[in-house]
Amino acid sequence: MTIAVVDYGMGNLRSVQKALERVGAEAVVTREAQTIRSARGVVLPGVGAFGACMENLRRFGLDEVVLDVIAHGTPFFGICLGMQLLFQESEEFGPVRGLGVLPGRVVRFPTSAERPVPHMGWNQVRVRPDVPHFHNIPNGSFMYFVHSYYVVPKDPGLVAATTEYGVEFASAVYWNNIFATQYHPEKSQRLGLALLKNFVELVARGS
Repeated sequence: MTIAVVDYGMGNLRSVQKALERVGAEAVVTREAQTIRSARGVVLPGVGAFGACMENLRRFGLDEVVLDVIAHGTPFFGICLGMQLLFQESEEFGPVRGLGVLPGRVVRFPTSAERPVPHMGWNQVRVRPDVPHFHNIPNGSFMYFVHSYYVVPKDPGLVAATTEYGVEFASAVYWNNIFATQYHPEKSQRLGLALLKNFVELVARGS
């Protein structure tokens, strides 16, 4: 059972791959379209600027590949910028058009002396108990964040978890075969690995 980690030239690809392998997955970092399309699960990580990441996805033809696997129903996990790219647009150096899979936009945190931007470090995540990816992950668990922008979904029903940092923002979203987190599970130690393990088990069950 292969999980494809989409390689579009940006992101912490190897750490995501190693974390997936630690929880029992066969993970491959690839930009080969057929490998991604045939994978049992797909992970889209991301670090960097929204516009540059979208440009790379398009340059390698991976924007269409990602849209195809989502439309096909393949279990999909977006991480950090990989979550933001799923939405319609970002105001970062923009507006910049995203993949448009989910309705909503990406906005910057307000600047505050008390809360520096980027939001970096450990913070609590309030989870929706009906989301299967959060099985055995307690509400209020701490996860690791590094970001200056956050998503504002148009549909509140997409929100799978929230976090407070000056504002309450969506720190995870869930819709059909899509699950995505603003925080980095691969950097979130035991509970982050538990989250990835839940994803791998859902992939194995074809969920």
